[in-house]
Amino acid sequence: MVQEMEDIHGMATLCCRAPVGDLSHEGLTGRGALPSDSYHLCLETPRQLESTLNGDGDRIRKLAKAVRTILECVGEDPEREGLRTTPERYAKAMLYFTKGYAEDVQSLVNGAIFHENYDGLVIVRDIDVFSLCEHHVVPFTGKMHIGYIPDGRILGLSKVARLAEIFSRRLQIQERLTKQVAMTIFDVLNPKGVGVIMESSHLCMAMRGVEKVGTATTTSYMVGCMRSSAETRDEFLSLLRRG
Repeated sequence: MVQEMEDIHGMATLCCRAPVGDLSHEGLTGRGALPSDSYHLCLETPRQLESTLNGDGDRIRKLAKAVRTILECVGEDPEREGLRTTPERYAKAMLYFTKGYAEDVQSLVNGAIFHENYDGLVIVRDIDVFSLCEHHVVPFTGKMHIGYIPDGRILGLSKVARLAEIFSRRLQIQERLTKQVAMTIFDVLNPKGVGVIMESSHLCMAMRGVEKVGTATTTSYMVGCMRSSAETRDEFLSLLRRG
């Protein structure tokens, strides 16, 4: 359940101060005018290891070799019984943790966008999110809440959650992840507005560094009328608060 929504409301305003081009619904029709570092980057899949390696077999072998080196560097014996197959297991796990790099947004939403005369809020809440912090490659986990107001087109509900999955299954920071999901939905649907709120716990703050267990981080990103209209934004936050 979303806690202290009034504080989140304040964060929503704060998070949206940095300009990223014309993010109004009308502004999206002229995408060529947007700066190169704006929302277009949200749809790009980073360069894949497949471009330099020959399939998963080579990727697993290369990763396993690196893990074996790490085990040796921390003082372990990779040949002892409990660790003998750890490098390969970890390699396969890492490919799963980062499978979002190999997934394509356009393929995901193809066939899942429907014309519908509905202009009320659509909210998919409490989406479980698992990701890896790009700074220390340790997990952060939490919930994501996604809302949008259609403008003649809606997206299959499961695809909304899958978009969160695609971008979270990469090396990430929470701020970028929140923005990428919001801007991707804005791009593929051209809705009147999109709002994304994410709450998560970061092991990089609990297991190392300040070692503060139980801390939570909230980020939000609002686009279109979710940003420009306080009334619309308040309705979104109010519905989340009721949950």
